Amino acid sequence: MAILCHVFGVHRSSYKYWKSRPDEPDIRRTALRSQVQELHSISHGSAGARSIATMATLKGFRMGRWLAGKLMKELGLVSCQQPTHRYKRGGQEHIAIPNHLDRQFAVIEPNQVWCGDVTYIWTGKRWAYLAVVLDLFARKPVGWAMSFSPDSKLTMKALEMAWERRGKPGGVNRHRFNRHPGVI
Repeated sequence: MAILCHVFGVHRSSYKYWKSRPDEPDIRRTALRSQVQELHSISHGSAGARSIATMATLKGFRMGRWLAGKLMKELGLVSCQQPTHRYKRGGQEHIAIPNHLDRQFAVIEPNQVWCGDVTYIWTGKRWAYLAVVLDLFARKPVGWAMSFSPDSKLTMKALEMAWERRGKPGGVNRHRFNRHPGVI
């Protein structure tokens, strides 16, 4: 046995441990694994190790989050929580843009005042950003653009679309774009 262990690069203690392990599966661990599988499917795949450990303990199966995590790993289960959204910090300061409208949104003709907004949308795998330009006279979108990065190219595409669709008007007052989630 010592020669075979040496040839295959296995420690003799590892072989002895493997040889002395019980032939039958651990009944308690099997029950815990099935419980973890059930709780994960009940949560529609959103529960993580802490939640599963809490739910299992409430159902009478004593389990800590480390054991729950180990069992989830054995079963190939992963929590599919939606990540929180955070804008990345830009490297440079933005210049202050004067507010010419001063909340006076009453407009008497088309293409007089446009305003825009940027919002973020969860696509199922990552965040996408939507920029929309509104004509305040009609209060309807006249341009929009979507991208995976909230940069100035995104807002420029939306403004260019609005400008093209409205026949390249001149003298349009543009209210600044804001970066925050909003209902569109």
